[in-house]
Amino acid sequence: MSILKKLFTAVKGGVNEVGEGIVDANAIRIFEQEIRDAQGALSDAKGSLTEVMAKEIQTTRAIKALDEDITKHESYAAQALDKDEEALALEIAEKIAQFEQEKLEQQQVLNTFSSSVSKLKEQIKQAEKTIVENQRQLSMVKTTESVQKATMAVNDTMTSGNSAMTSAKQSLERIKQRQLDRQDQLDAAQQLADESNDNSLNDKMRAAGIGEEATKGADVLARIRAKQNK
Repeated sequence: MSILKKLFTAVKGGVNEVGEGIVDANAIRIFEQEIRDAQGALSDAKGSLTEVMAKEIQTTRAIKALDEDITKHESYAAQALDKDEEALALEIAEKIAQFEQEKLEQQQVLNTFSSSVSKLKEQIKQAEKTIVENQRQLSMVKTTESVQKATMAVNDTMTSGNSAMTSAKQSLERIKQRQLDRQDQLDAAQQLADESNDNSLNDKMRAAGIGEEATKGADVLARIRAKQNK
């Protein structure tokens, strides 16, 4: 195989792969369009069926009219025979033969129309079933496609290191840490405030000679006086 032929084969294979990839990527859209095309063809088939049925009705009407003409002319021929009008009766009989030949031809046409109507009705019925089934399948594959895309998105979110889920978790941890730091600061401030209040209260108590230190000083003084009085 020549180099050019090999290159052509390689390029052709690549084009086929690209084409198949495009078809796969748009498979649902293509399927939807195919259903719409089938519905359009079905509508056309119903239009054709209507036309054939109309011709069937017209042909049936024509056969009925020929039957009436045959019956009427048979009566005319009988009357001519009753009056010994042999030639006239023969002429009427020939007219009846023409009616019967025309009726035979119309009957053949009617049979063709009736057969076509029967086949078209069956084909339309089957086409309608197929379209309904395809629409049901389309709904199912659309649902499956949506679920699979959602699942893949969730999986990507859960497994990706830089995913939105990971980022959200990190944000939550930062919020919790910031709130914890703020609470520690509030607790420390409260502790300082409490200590400041305690110191202020102790100073006031000492100034008034109240508290543990004052009590200890009085005890010491009492002890000294007791020693002096001995």
